[in-house]
Amino acid sequence: MKLASWLSAVLFLLLCAAWAPTGAAGGSKQSKPWRALHLLDYNNDSALDALGQNLENLSKQGINVIILEVDYNFAFKSHPELRRGTNPITQSGARRFAALCKQFNIRLIPEFQSFGHQSWKAETFPLLSVYPAFDLTPGAFPNNEGIYCREWDPFNPEVWRVVFQLMDEIIDAFRADAFHAGLDEIFLVGSELSPSTKGKDSGVVFAKAVNEIYGHLVRKRRVEMLMWGDRLIDGKKYDLGEWEASTNGTAAAIDLIPKDIIVCPWHYELRGDYPSIPMFIEKGFRVLPAGWKNLEATKGLIEFSRLHPDPKLLGHLFTTWGVQKDALVDFPPLVEGLKLLRDQRRPS
Repeated sequence: MKLASWLSAVLFLLLCAAWAPTGAAGGSKQSKPWRALHLLDYNNDSALDALGQNLENLSKQGINVIILEVDYNFAFKSHPELRRGTNPITQSGARRFAALCKQFNIRLIPEFQSFGHQSWKAETFPLLSVYPAFDLTPGAFPNNEGIYCREWDPFNPEVWRVVFQLMDEIIDAFRADAFHAGLDEIFLVGSELSPSTKGKDSGVVFAKAVNEIYGHLVRKRRVEMLMWGDRLIDGKKYDLGEWEASTNGTAAAIDLIPKDIIVCPWHYELRGDYPSIPMFIEKGFRVLPAGWKNLEATKGLIEFSRLHPDPKLLGHLFTTWGVQKDALVDFPPLVEGLKLLRDQRRPS
C-alpha cells in the first residue's frame, strides 16, 4: 500500500474511532448487570419454540440477556439463495421467540458471524459458496483444507451490500436493539493468497471491517454493536496464545474503532489473571467477559472481574459451545456462575 493511501486510511479510521453517537458514553441501553447467555444451533422455528419453554427457568436463574447466533439459518427474503438448510428460522418464528423473551424480561440480541467463520470443516457457508468472488482467498484451500475458517473480502463493496441486507432482516425479525457481529478468529488477513489484503497492515484492514459494520449497525440502524474481543488483544504483549489473542497484527485496530462498541473477550482457561479486562476498560470500551465449560475457569474469570469494578464492566457472558439442548439449564458453569454472581451482590 502506498504511504499516502495508508495514511489516508488511518486518518479515516481514527475519525471513525473518535465518533460516537449521542449518549454512547453514558452506558448500555440495559441498566442492570448483564447475566448473558450465548446460544447457537437453534436453527429453525421448532428449536426456538422449544428454547422458549426454558425461558422462564433461565430468567428465574438470573439470565437477562440471550445472544442468539443466527448466521445464515434464516429464511431471508432479500437473498433466499443464502438460506442455510431447508427449514431455517422464519420471521414469524423469530418474532414469536422475541415476544417470549420480552415477556420474561430477557433482552434478545441476534448474532451474525462477520468477516471470519464463513466455513466449518469441509462446509463453506452460503455467502462464499454462492458468491465465490466474495472470498478473501478465492480459489485457494480446496475443501477448506489447511485453514481454520474461510473469510470474506472486506474490500469488496458487494459483500457489504449483501451482508447488510441480511443483517437488516435479522434485526427486524427479532425486533432487536443490539446486534453481535462476531469478528473473532480472523487468521487469513495479509495472506499471500489474499489478493486484496496481501502486504497491507492487518490492523488497518481489520479496523476497516469493524467500522463498516459499525457504520451500518450503530449509525444507520441505531442498535448497539457487540463483537468478540480476541482480535483486539495483542498476543505479543499478553501471553494468551494465537486464539484468545492476535499474533497477526489485527490488535492494532483497537485504536482505530469506536469506543462505544461492546467488546466480549472470551477466556476459557483458568489463569492467574485476565489482562484483557482492565485493558479494554482503560481503552474506553464497555466489556462483557465470556467463559465456557471449565467451571473453575468460569469462577476465576468472574472473581477477577470483581476486582475491577467499573461502570464499563457490564457483567458476564456464559457461552455454551457443544452443550446439549436438554442439558442447558443444568450446565454447571451456568448454574454455579450465576450463584457466584448472586453471592457477590450480598453485603459481607
